[in-house]
Amino acid sequence: MNIPNMLTVLRILLIPVYLYFFYSNIENNILFAGLIFILAGISDVLDGYIARKYNMSTTLGIVLDPIADKLMTFTILISFTTKGIIPIWILIALGIKEIMMILGGTILYLFKGKQVLPSNRYGKIATLSFYAATLSIVFRLPSIISRTLFFLTVTLNIIAFINYFIIYTKMRNNMNDDIVDK
Repeated sequence: MNIPNMLTVLRILLIPVYLYFFYSNIENNILFAGLIFILAGISDVLDGYIARKYNMSTTLGIVLDPIADKLMTFTILISFTTKGIIPIWILIALGIKEIMMILGGTILYLFKGKQVLPSNRYGKIATLSFYAATLSIVFRLPSIISRTLFFLTVTLNIIAFINYFIIYTKMRNNMNDDIVDK
């Protein structure tokens, strides 16, 4: 297992650590959980950077990295919802988008020649917005800022989903065209 894959596994292992701090009764529990979230985010950036710069991309990493991302996203959304920090509609909206992305990615990988939906700027901007919204809670910014950032996050995720759906459709159609041509 190479360094980028180890960092991805570390990100997955940080999820129960985040949950431990988030649901604990210690003072500043959300801050400590947020610091774990930041550490996971740093490991996400590092694993991608190292994999690309040193040509260390692997099939395991290509599959595991988005799984780690989705697990962390769901962990944040569910924990924030159960504590009443964000309304449930945010969890539902982002949850539906993430589930659709998982299904589409699984279909492309398993049934369409092990293709993977490439990340793009729309997805990265939506992810950055999610981080900003999450950190606005962690660092106790005024609630109007947090609400605005989460609304922006939902909007950007819808835009990213539409963009990914267009890419998915083209990839799926290109695979079908290849099959017809053979």
